[in-house]
Amino acid sequence: MEKYLESYIERMRTTYRDTPPALAHTLASAFIQYKFGVYENAVRECTDAISHLSDSAHHTALKKALVIIQKDAENRVNSRIVADMPLDFVGSEREFVPIPLLPENVEHPASLALDNALIFIYVVALVTSIDDEEALEEHRRFIIRLLGDYKKALGFA
Repeated sequence: MEKYLESYIERMRTTYRDTPPALAHTLASAFIQYKFGVYENAVRECTDAISHLSDSAHHTALKKALVIIQKDAENRVNSRIVADMPLDFVGSEREFVPIPLLPENVEHPASLALDNALIFIYVVALVTSIDDEEALEEHRRFIIRLLGDYKKALGFA
């Protein structure tokens, strides 16, 4: 899955090379806050990042990832257990996701949406936020594990 991740990283590197440093840091912070369970901060960081994105195709996909993480974090802050996430990547947004499986082809579509959002935000932050690169690299094993959960469905098993 390491090669798969590297290929995805390179694809996102060319797509998001125009990301301003402040936005890149906010993306990194949103991911790290979520990963460490500081959900209120993750909600705030996602909200801030969303406000700085344009309506371009690659920013629309990034917005969707942030909204998915934001909504999941809000549910956790409010102790809500939600079995189905009403949000998912659709249409042209799907070309940016790391796990391009259709929701109907997986057992837990909400988990797929969240996993795609987390990996997507992680990778964009990794390739755009030089100041956070070291901190993000510490979470690489987590990302590899998420991808590994879809190894068979992606045809690698």
